[in-house]
Amino acid sequence: MGDRWSWRWQWIGGSAGPRALVRLRLWLTPPRWLVGSFLVLILLGTLGLRLVPAFSTGDPLGWLDALFTATSAVCVTGLIVEDTATFFTPLGQGFLLLLIQLGGLGMLTFATRVILALGGRLPLNHEAAVTAARDVAPEIESRHLIRDVVRFTLVFEGAGAVVLFLLFLPHFPVGEALWHGVFHAVSAFCNAGFSTFSDSLVGFAEAPLVLSTVMLLIIVGGLGFLTMTEITLWWRRRERKRWRRWRRPRRGPRRRVHLSIHSRLVLAVTAALLVGGAIAFATLEWWGTLARMPALDKGVNALFMSVTARTAGFNTVDYGATREASSFLTILLMSIGGSPGSTAGGLKTTTVAVIGLLAWSRFRGRTMTSIWHRTLPEETAQRAVGLFVLAFGLVTVAIFLLTWTESPGAVAERGSRFLSHMFEAVSAFNTVGLSQGVTGELSVAGRWLTIFLMFVGRVGLLAFAAAIALKEPAMSSKVRFAYERVVIG
Repeated sequence: MGDRWSWRWQWIGGSAGPRALVRLRLWLTPPRWLVGSFLVLILLGTLGLRLVPAFSTGDPLGWLDALFTATSAVCVTGLIVEDTATFFTPLGQGFLLLLIQLGGLGMLTFATRVILALGGRLPLNHEAAVTAARDVAPEIESRHLIRDVVRFTLVFEGAGAVVLFLLFLPHFPVGEALWHGVFHAVSAFCNAGFSTFSDSLVGFAEAPLVLSTVMLLIIVGGLGFLTMTEITLWWRRRERKRWRRWRRPRRGPRRRVHLSIHSRLVLAVTAALLVGGAIAFATLEWWGTLARMPALDKGVNALFMSVTARTAGFNTVDYGATREASSFLTILLMSIGGSPGSTAGGLKTTTVAVIGLLAWSRFRGRTMTSIWHRTLPEETAQRAVGLFVLAFGLVTVAIFLLTWTESPGAVAERGSRFLSHMFEAVSAFNTVGLSQGVTGELSVAGRWLTIFLMFVGRVGLLAFAAAIALKEPAMSSKVRFAYERVVIG
């Protein structure tokens, strides 16, 4: 027994039971906590959807469909094999909403609060958010960040539910309008895409206030709690300085209050993607799927298509009827996704921004990656490139497997559905939930593959790889082999 374990054996007195507990505690690293917690929640959701008759209007889901639906809800994806509005009872819809809330926020937030209250370390994915908070904004304390997670969630979901309830009230009875408002507020803020309407939000395609409310919830939920907390602190400091200057004017240069590079990148990339995507969708679909709408509704729906592709999953048009260029643009937006520390999936806005800045720096012949008079650490650029390569490789393999399992026969016999299967794989991995109508037609192999993509996309590639990786020998990290050049380009 090595020195690494000897002091632990002395502390526990050599008992076999405590030894196993110590080994288990050391084995449960933060990535394994994250992956394990999602697995447990998916298992509980599967058992509930399969074994509780009151959740469905007819026969309960089969085991595979129950697993698929539970994974989609916990991973806030939105892909469904049965219509949420007609297959599930209000009690079943409430159970799905609970899985969405726990998968999107509660599994991270409330567990983190308990651990901090007990004086321990963060065991879940929120440790990454707190660590990032200390790096990019040292003034943000972990306890304040977690408190703001709960506060932002309750405030935005509550306000969204009230607004949607008032907007739905002319169309439904009071109780039904309230339930639709609550469900869509939580689903939109968590970027889940589940809807209590069979056609998602197609019936409200010409209701700009409803779409605007849903869009606002999606955007706020996808910005990330670190950015939202920093914006709040920035606003408070700005108002405090303005108040002090009003009471006691000072001479000389004034010190300006800035957001961190992280938050500025998140806001800049998000705005560019939303505006650019809206213009592109309006150009492509103005005389297509949006042709029958008035001009104002065309603009709102084009913006909604740009917003919902960022891992939300609601739709106001039939994506199976859009142009191929629009479908490919949606795939690109789905791949980027939201921002770190948010309920959204995808590569994340900052990852894409760092890769773009790295390429631009190399194009200009610079070895360092910089923006706004700040230099980004080399480790950050390497992590972004590594994450992109892993995600691209996994999604490429998944598209190949999905086209293989779901497209038997020759092209002339079945017709080409490659783009639809590519759309489905990207939507699943980036936890978006948009589909071109092939989800319910997936084979058993296709559904298992989609379940895997949703799960890995939600927990994150790096966390999943760290959870299943074997521990390397201590000396391996200190060994460096001789250099040898390889020709690139």
